[in-house]
Amino acid sequence: MTPPPPGTVILSPHFDDAALSLAGLIPRLPGPVTVVTVYGGEPASHHRVSWWDSVCGFSTAREAYRSRLTEDARACALMGVGSVALDHPDGPYADGTPLTAIDAYLAELPSDTLLLIPVSTNQSDHQKVRDRALAVTAKLGRATPMFYADLPYTGHLDEWGSAGADDALGRSHQYGLAYQDMASRHDLRLEHELTLTDEQWALKRAAVLCYGSQLAALTIDHGMVMARNGPLRAERVWAVGPGAKDS
Repeated sequence: MTPPPPGTVILSPHFDDAALSLAGLIPRLPGPVTVVTVYGGEPASHHRVSWWDSVCGFSTAREAYRSRLTEDARACALMGVGSVALDHPDGPYADGTPLTAIDAYLAELPSDTLLLIPVSTNQSDHQKVRDRALAVTAKLGRATPMFYADLPYTGHLDEWGSAGADDALGRSHQYGLAYQDMASRHDLRLEHELTLTDEQWALKRAAVLCYGSQLAALTIDHGMVMARNGPLRAERVWAVGPGAKDS
């Protein structure tokens, strides 16, 4: 029997981004949910291991890729979501070609499937995914996707997890520039906000720990990323309202 089409698709730039950013909110999204990892392709054999993958403990690019695939399968099973890996290699192994696999995937997606993309706080690979998805959905005549706060990046805002988070993002030159860019082009309205309960945090923590190879490198820039009251403690999703400025 053919499986039903996804009710929600989350574009995750890398294998861990959906879990880091949305593991708590995923049960609230229309199901079934599919996580699509854009930089999910295998590196070409001539590539030396990247700095990031070396810090994560890997000796070769292929070893890192295969381990991350296994981690992702475990995490997605734990979160109860489907998974798709597009064929673009991760940033250090990319050849600079456009992210055309997004085009092909979205062209086959039912028009009523909810699409979530990163707002792209302080991460250039996330911005490339966001901008490609926005261009493709506009070309296809699809509704503008919802934006999710990509963590741990957005979560370093002092007001993160509070009622004043959006106002603070609108003022912050350190963590709010991507949000400000999208708000200048779209009528953003808060669709989902969640400060995780202890039970929800335990489930999210288990999912994030599936990506254990990445945690050592994440702590370099994000410190106590796994702390209960750290940058992963709250999640946020914005929809584009009917008064969209440029949809």
